[in-house]
Amino acid sequence: MNPTLAGSLQALTLVAALALSYRPLGDYLAHLLTSGRHLRAERLLYRAIGVAPEGDQTWYVYLRSVLAFSAISVLFLYAFQRFQNDLWLSLGFSAVPSATAWNTAASFVTNTNWQSYSGESTMGHLVQMAGLAVQNFLSAGVGIAVVAALIRGFTRDETDRVGNFWVDLTRIVVRLLLPVSFVLAIVFVASGMVENLHAAQTVHTLSGAAQSIPGGPVASQEIIKELGTNGGGFYNANSAHPFENPNPFTNWLEIYLLLVISFALPRTFGRMIGDNRQGYAIVAVMGLFWVASASLMTLFEWQHHGTALQAAHGAMEGKEVRFGIAASALFASSTTLTSTGAVNAAHDSLSPLGGGIAIFDMMLGEIAPGGTGSGLYGILVLAIVTVFVAGLMVGRTPEYLGKKLGAREMKFASLYILTTPAIVLVGTGVAMSFKAERADMLNSGAHGFSEVLYAFTSAANNNGSAFAGLTVTSTWWNTALGLVMLFGRFLPMVFVLALAGSLARQRPVPRTTGTLPTHNALFVGMLAGVVLIVVGLTYFPALALGPLAEGLHR
Repeated sequence: MNPTLAGSLQALTLVAALALSYRPLGDYLAHLLTSGRHLRAERLLYRAIGVAPEGDQTWYVYLRSVLAFSAISVLFLYAFQRFQNDLWLSLGFSAVPSATAWNTAASFVTNTNWQSYSGESTMGHLVQMAGLAVQNFLSAGVGIAVVAALIRGFTRDETDRVGNFWVDLTRIVVRLLLPVSFVLAIVFVASGMVENLHAAQTVHTLSGAAQSIPGGPVASQEIIKELGTNGGGFYNANSAHPFENPNPFTNWLEIYLLLVISFALPRTFGRMIGDNRQGYAIVAVMGLFWVASASLMTLFEWQHHGTALQAAHGAMEGKEVRFGIAASALFASSTTLTSTGAVNAAHDSLSPLGGGIAIFDMMLGEIAPGGTGSGLYGILVLAIVTVFVAGLMVGRTPEYLGKKLGAREMKFASLYILTTPAIVLVGTGVAMSFKAERADMLNSGAHGFSEVLYAFTSAANNNGSAFAGLTVTSTWWNTALGLVMLFGRFLPMVFVLALAGSLARQRPVPRTTGTLPTHNALFVGMLAGVVLIVVGLTYFPALALGPLAEGLHR
């Protein structure tokens, strides 16, 4: 089959599958987050941790619960790694070095899953299963819980309550992530993924050489890695490894899984606020950016120059033959537009402008459709900014979904928008100013700068993918990127939950003929424009020094 036709069919079937999932999954999530019924297993868990499930929390208590739970998770995962040599199924591996353990704990708790280590040679099976995989479930649940609180800020009036974090997290994990992961892990195993507790097996090749083949509980971790937009691979090669991603079908399914919850959440938003049209407007903006990114990424990977690349009929360096250019570009675009970070190709080998698209995807704030929960609350903050700008243009007090957007709300929205770029640009500047850290760049010039910019963009936006040409195993890099991941995850959550509390306290404003419609094509275009302007003004100088300079140089 013609490669272009095959790539087009793959993208079209993916769009169709996501469209078919939008309504049922979005409706189910809305029911899950609004139901007054608690399962027996959930009640037992609430009793064990001392939670009153009927008690709603203020935004501050909700935030305190998020931060306390995440802090305990970091400490637990750090200790788990440091003592792994004394644990069952350690495979003889020694304790994880302290800097690496810190970085990994911060990474998996923040839904980043940045990996400065090779999983098959560093982590025992118990740490992989009971440490890393568990955090894949919990960090994804935290993101959805926070956006649920923000939506309640729009739906509730004259109250200081935005929900119960412990109830939200428990329901998301027990009723959504666990059952879906259980079923689809079986599908992955049936499709050729590894799922065992074996240590590495030595086999002899046809040429007589010996090769060590690692086993492990891969399929059960792979499913939540994609479904929860986590991205941490069991093996160093991530989804390019045949044990993690055996064939084109599993590759397609992985892309679908890393997109499906985030694309369905706008439907949840529409259902919870009682206006499905608002959800359609939000998902339309997400879809526009996703289609544009995937199309440009594929174009730049096909439009190559150089004798070797032309002879290969595509930029195949760093890509798996079993996937090809189209599937690799679609995966790269989807994983950087979400907070997944899983890769089925070496992003450092992308064409300069293709790599620039990957960086720009993350710089958007990963809102198209973004991480589980984080993508939706990110684009809702930008929607608030759009309404505020439109209100200023026509000279009336801006309001969104019946809530006035005053100075307090805009301060929280502004702080949200400015936080991540500040972390990325300051971190990149600091790293480039140190001679020792510049020495960790395996490439010089524009591409070397792109490697550093990619690392801080990925960490601050909780993505986790990387340009592999940058060596990040030193204590400085592990510590710095760990801090960036924590600040990039939790500072925006502070502003989102504060915004939720501010909205929930308001009395609803009646809709009038002067109210800006936020469900039509005009608003979709305005919101897309605000996203591009905010990102372009913030990051364009850095992009010009890196991928744009490299892409325009021949």
